[in-house]
Amino acid sequence: MMLKKAMVAVAMLGAAACVQAADHAPHWAYAGKAGSAHWAELDQGFTACKLGKEQSPIDIRGAKAEALAPIGFAYTGSPAEIVNNGHTVQVNLGNGGTIKLASGEYKLVQFHFHTPSEEKVNGKRYPLVAHLVHKNDAGALAVVAVLFKQGHANRALQPVFAALPAKAGEAHALADDFNPAAMLPAQRGYYAYMGSLTTPPCSEGVHWQVLQTTAEISKGQLAAFRKLYAMNARPVQPLNGRAIAVSK
Repeated sequence: MMLKKAMVAVAMLGAAACVQAADHAPHWAYAGKAGSAHWAELDQGFTACKLGKEQSPIDIRGAKAEALAPIGFAYTGSPAEIVNNGHTVQVNLGNGGTIKLASGEYKLVQFHFHTPSEEKVNGKRYPLVAHLVHKNDAGALAVVAVLFKQGHANRALQPVFAALPAKAGEAHALADDFNPAAMLPAQRGYYAYMGSLTTPPCSEGVHWQVLQTTAEISKGQLAAFRKLYAMNARPVQPLNGRAIAVSK
């Protein structure tokens, strides 16, 4: 119990530091003068948002079937805290486990939501997507995207949707450990491609895995998130000749 409290305390301090840093960072948004079309103009560090050639999100079309190795999910229950960071709701995990890809092992750091889904699949957007963000020992990033369609309430995410922080900068710990494996669909075939962060500074070199099978959320859960963020999705970006693989 003491370890759990300590891990949550560290996570809360990290969230507070992020919020404080955000106070001094260039303001960016999804619409208007600070919207996605203008991100590169807001700060010299955001130039990749305009000049990058492997930007995310994308419209996933023409994927080539390949014998991709299954994603090695090794998620575990972890102390977690929910943060409203002013752009989305993010769940930080003290020790949520790892994934294993062909490029190596990555530790799960956090997941967050976008509505509608930033990714399109053959031109179709979904009501919501969760981006699970991972980092390896060298600092490289890998993201697993879970697309959600409207349907039954998502039991795994119910503690999160029931306690969404209402104001930017607000954060609180979940009462119980959260196991991110519970939010994954049973079938885990995926699309794979190289891309970027979908928010400033739009850094590239990110390994993207978008699960083919959707999960479900209820109309009420979606409404609870959209009450805070009615739209927080970057438009799709040019593919620029990138290859997209899909599990056979």
